[in-house]
Amino acid sequence: MFENVAGLPLDLPHPARQALIAAGIDWHDERVAEAHVTHALMLAPEALATRIGAYKFYFYRHRLQEALPHAFSVLEMAAKRLQLPHDWRQIQPHHGAFGEIEPWPRLFLQALIAYGYCLARLGRLDEGRAALVKATELDGGDKLGAGRLIAIIDRGGLDDEDD
Repeated sequence: MFENVAGLPLDLPHPARQALIAAGIDWHDERVAEAHVTHALMLAPEALATRIGAYKFYFYRHRLQEALPHAFSVLEMAAKRLQLPHDWRQIQPHHGAFGEIEPWPRLFLQALIAYGYCLARLGRLDEGRAALVKATELDGGDKLGAGRLIAIIDRGGLDDEDD
């Protein structure tokens, strides 16, 4: 499960990996599952897989305030790996192969979209929209769908089905 995410090398020590696996096994008990996620973060706070696992745990539990820093951490890790400007607002399409299906640029875009989505859902609409707009600028064909999320924000949070 954590050996390879879309071709990305994962730097996860075995005990942290076991803690994340245990979180999945104990998913039905939120308190116990969260303890496993917290343990994994304690064991390997700088590991990409730990941050992705923590983001997914909090995101799927609808705990977006807690998911947000993990999305941002993944965003920073991907930016560092790609040698992108530190501030995502300064990144331009020519800085990376964002239109390709390369793992690291794709992870950067996914993390930027996750970050923007969490911000928007937390009521920080301008910040969230800005991150999503940047994602659409970088993802020329909007393959990852940030444009749809921007449209929802622009409609006041109403999805197409809500019209």
